[in-house]
Amino acid sequence: MKIPELLAPAGNMEKLKIAVHYGADAVYLGGKSFGLRNLAGNFSVSELAEAADYAHSRGVKVYLTLNAFPANSDFSHLQDYLSEISPIPLDAYIVADPGVIDLVREISPGMELHLSTQANTVNWRSALFWQKQGIRRINLAREMSLAEISETAGRVELELEAFVHGAMCISYSGRCLLSSVMSGRNANKGECSHPCRWGYALVEETRPGEYFPVFEDESGTFIFNSRDLCLIEHLPELAAAGVSSLKIEGRMKGINYVGAVIRVYREALDRLAAEGDAYRFRPEWLEELYKISHRGYTTGFAFGAPLNVGQEYDSRYIRSHEFVGVVESVGEDGTAVIAVRNQIKSGDTIEWLGRGMRLGVMQQVELLDLDSAPLEVANPNSRIRLKPSFPAEQHDLLRKAR
Repeated sequence: MKIPELLAPAGNMEKLKIAVHYGADAVYLGGKSFGLRNLAGNFSVSELAEAADYAHSRGVKVYLTLNAFPANSDFSHLQDYLSEISPIPLDAYIVADPGVIDLVREISPGMELHLSTQANTVNWRSALFWQKQGIRRINLAREMSLAEISETAGRVELELEAFVHGAMCISYSGRCLLSSVMSGRNANKGECSHPCRWGYALVEETRPGEYFPVFEDESGTFIFNSRDLCLIEHLPELAAAGVSSLKIEGRMKGINYVGAVIRVYREALDRLAAEGDAYRFRPEWLEELYKISHRGYTTGFAFGAPLNVGQEYDSRYIRSHEFVGVVESVGEDGTAVIAVRNQIKSGDTIEWLGRGMRLGVMQQVELLDLDSAPLEVANPNSRIRLKPSFPAEQHDLLRKAR
């Protein structure tokens, strides 16, 4: 069985470093234009070059998103942008629009092209069509089941990529117009305001001011929301179906999400590679994913249409733990400098998320400032010292129970 690539989101350079630290095989990221997450930090041209150098020196591939749908007036800027980034040794561009594909081929004819989920590839004939156009990989639509993916893999020679974890758009494969209509921000050009996460009720025209819930619940009505995708329990099935790359959603999310998710999937894939037919799922992997902020998990369309079990009628996020800091450096004596992201108090119990599912615990933590003087409280955006009794590494993440 071929073990799929683990593909991680990298909304900025810090997230890229965290993804690499916790074991991503590849990262996908956006420039300042023509991706679909314009509100993420993203990368300038010089930062793209830095990102490629950092990742490649650690054996990690870098894919650039160019999956927006440009208007006629955008192509002059796109042409200049593609020319500017062409010398950067990126591993592939992620594209969706045929016009963008055509222009990329003019400017960077040797660049490997991956087809975005925005292209809505839902069947093997579409996949075969794109194969004939020279596409090397397709990020399949979320609407495809494992059986459909397996059939598609048997009929094409290109690589198949599938989302396995993270938020799902109301339109699943992303071609949504709600944001444009309701807020004037075009989701198909990277500016989605996420109106599918808002609360809604029906109003009958002769009864203004009377709101009727579509689904009655004491918390309100949320008719668009989908649960978060989670396929950690089904990695052997995904590999057997012919999926070449497992994609984690989340360029807009924080480093805690990126690191915590990647470390779990990395461990599971490594176990699958080492154990083969003896592989078994570990419940603690799912327990770790439940500690990350999420909106209830679903297997999506992997085993058929999810129907009502895929909807999340309570829009609130589930948060059992709070991210409190990241290790900036570790001295020869094992003392770690911590960049504090949320408040830590002396006496808190802190969990350290190491690579390979290592989990260190500091109970009744003693806080020190950078001069090693005791502290009672460490506030966000400060830097402190901690002396763990276990090995720590740069980029390890710290959390505590809420």
